[in-house]
Amino acid sequence: MAAKEKHEKPKKASKKHRAEEALTNGTGDVKAEKHAIDTKAYEKELARLQIELVKLQEWVKHEKLKVVVIFEGRDAAGKGGVIKRITESLNPRICRVVALGTPTEREKTSWYFQRYVAHLPAAGEIVLFDRSWYNRAGVERVMGFCSDSQYQEFLRSCPEFERMLVRSGIMVIKYWFSVSDAEQERRFQKRMNDPTRSWKLSPMDVESRSRWIEYSKAKDVMFAHTDIKQAPWFVVKADVKKCARLNCISHFLSMVPYKDLTPSPPELPPRPEGTGYMRPPIEDQTFIDELW
Repeated sequence: MAAKEKHEKPKKASKKHRAEEALTNGTGDVKAEKHAIDTKAYEKELARLQIELVKLQEWVKHEKLKVVVIFEGRDAAGKGGVIKRITESLNPRICRVVALGTPTEREKTSWYFQRYVAHLPAAGEIVLFDRSWYNRAGVERVMGFCSDSQYQEFLRSCPEFERMLVRSGIMVIKYWFSVSDAEQERRFQKRMNDPTRSWKLSPMDVESRSRWIEYSKAKDVMFAHTDIKQAPWFVVKADVKKCARLNCISHFLSMVPYKDLTPSPPELPPRPEGTGYMRPPIEDQTFIDELW
């Protein structure tokens, strides 16, 4: 009786191979390999990174650096979440967020970059652009809000504009948050069912769902023209929000060499004793209702 043939189990593909094979969804975005991160580990690392951000802030202030960080990507890719974690421990006078709305009629007739130039940092400042001049290469192109000649002029002038910023002493760091179509859809559905988040789902976001391919093509052309040596694009795999936040903040910290100049907390002197001051009657003040 012939011996049974041994059937070898197929070798499990390496993590790198699986990532490379499964990653591109064929539509211009990269799908992050799904993996969970322990909440306690995430919060511990985030707290550590936020302490480092404070050190970076003090260094930028001391050295009078000028830093611009651009956050771009598809709707619901997680840009706002990262920006929130960066800024929540920082001084808003040093690190500020710029999220411009629809341009006014006057702004529509001015030099395209003019409305953004007004928000660039002075010495000792960090400016985070929650979407930026790249609106022209993305939503304006796809939705037809600019002419073809305006779009072509943007592709020509944007690299020169950014080189000019770098030559003037402004550090330009650009992040593209890449999210898969399935994950974006899941986040859209979650927003629709959450009264505290439904405002994030604009009519433009809804329209973008049916133009996934067009946005992918626009992003590819944008990268081809604006991924320059002086201000390259850095892609953040954003299917896993917590990982994207930690990875992006860690990378941002690595882009600006800094030293710890965090000042020591001041010593609080003892409170002076009362000097006979008489407060007005408490009944003269209007207090809110104590519901809790």
